[in-house]
Amino acid sequence: MRLFPSRTYNLPSCTLHRVKRSEAPDLAARLVAMDPWRTLEYQADAVALYLSRPDQGLMRFTITSSRQSAGVICLRYPWLKGIYLELLALFPPHQGLGLGREVMTWVEAQVRPHTKNFWVVVSAFNQAARRLYFNLGFTQVACLPDLIQTGYEELLLRKILA
Repeated sequence: MRLFPSRTYNLPSCTLHRVKRSEAPDLAARLVAMDPWRTLEYQADAVALYLSRPDQGLMRFTITSSRQSAGVICLRYPWLKGIYLELLALFPPHQGLGLGREVMTWVEAQVRPHTKNFWVVVSAFNQAARRLYFNLGFTQVACLPDLIQTGYEELLLRKILA
């Protein structure tokens, strides 16, 4: 079964459309300029490749709001009997407006009938993201020291959907 087969999805406050290869360099440059990617020393060329390379299990969407690029979301399915949020980023002008909650709530509603777990890994120092995920009902199931960068912890979170 393939989740999210359409190229575009219209939500109340934003639109999701499949990341276009031409968008990847700009999205990547914006991502690596902000935390947690800046602190974890991600490189723009590697992120651009991640956003544009062929990968049948990875669904990548640009989030637009008010006709502006507002962020990006990347979802992997299947992953540990569920779906894995690999990346959710909202660019600074679009943070704190409820878009993250709206997108996550919409994704959950779409996947709930098809899977029983919703997974995410979040940097322990990323307080805003942790707050969002915990408020959405995710719970911590593991702490993964030195996963991405030596000296930093990542937290594996899970939300049971079924």
